[in-house]
Amino acid sequence: MFENFKVPQDLLPSDPRFGVGPSLIPRKSVMALAETVPHLLGTSHRKMPVRSLVREVQEGLKNYFRLPPGYEVVLGNGGATFLWDMIGLGLVEKSSVHFICGEFSDKWYRSHSLIPWIKTTPVRIDYGKGINPYEEPLHDVICCTLNETSTGVKMSLLPDLKDPHTLLAMDATSGAGQMKVDFNKVDLYYFSPQKVFASEGGFYVAILSPKALERAKKIHLDQKRFVPESMKWMNAIENSKNNQTYNTPAVSTIFFLNEQIKLMNELGEEKVISGAKKKAELIYRWAEENPYLSPFVKEEEFRSEAVATIDIDDQFKVDDLLQVLRDQEVAYDIDGYRKLNRNQLRISLFHNVSYEDLLKLTKIITLMLESEVSSRKN
Repeated sequence: MFENFKVPQDLLPSDPRFGVGPSLIPRKSVMALAETVPHLLGTSHRKMPVRSLVREVQEGLKNYFRLPPGYEVVLGNGGATFLWDMIGLGLVEKSSVHFICGEFSDKWYRSHSLIPWIKTTPVRIDYGKGINPYEEPLHDVICCTLNETSTGVKMSLLPDLKDPHTLLAMDATSGAGQMKVDFNKVDLYYFSPQKVFASEGGFYVAILSPKALERAKKIHLDQKRFVPESMKWMNAIENSKNNQTYNTPAVSTIFFLNEQIKLMNELGEEKVISGAKKKAELIYRWAEENPYLSPFVKEEEFRSEAVATIDIDDQFKVDDLLQVLRDQEVAYDIDGYRKLNRNQLRISLFHNVSYEDLLKLTKIITLMLESEVSSRKN
């Protein structure tokens, strides 16, 4: 299927990286890194060149998100998967409730469920549907996901917590940077930087409120609870206050993250969010108007502005379509999440994916579908 289709030259995107996995790192960032080689790469993370870079990242994020007083930007090795265990071991006192709308929020729940001394409660919704978190009595941590990378579902509303003891923890991995969040309602906001923030994996950014910092300290002082040294929040917090990470990081990852923060701070969060919404409107309108396509997420309020999931009519083999796009170096890795097992596209709307390239991609896919239908008639 689609074997005779050739993408028109005038529709070729400027960059084929539309995937929602590793992000589109700008060429300029890579070139800028190369210029630092004698002075940054290979430098100890305890020395000023790296510590200055870490400080710039922390200050850049505080400025971009306009964080309330007392919030700390904590950096460390290991991505969101690492943090799921770290949160359960070091921030949950007795119980966590998990709002599950996809594979990654489910994995977070499963991580906590394996810790024998805490109670975990799942609140599930069918994949493709949205759910907003709410306060659940007798749970001291609420676990929610800003943007489900697997399904393209976003959160639309945060609760006002009545219990001052309860923490709200948010996995913001694929939405951080282009989805507005009221940090006064969030105690832990964390993400891996390989999405909107255009860096690489194996690293985390965690923003903690004063209440979360106090919880971390309280559990740290509990001599009865075992927590591995690499997962102790106080190790991460104290090192971050000194513009360091607890153990040796990949400096290039921090560098790329900082380059993207600077780029986004030039625009400001409001303009970044506005651009993301414009791209989301383009993709969802295209899917609604094309007879062979439909948005996977039916409820508009829960449609992501970072990851768009689009179903394709079963008469077309999406794997064949994707292979043609890859072979012709037009679009990489826009297949749906494997465990959903749907005939689906999953398209990145991250900041560095341009509107113009997305428009070209929609035109290319439309041509492919129409040409396949036409060939059958003939």
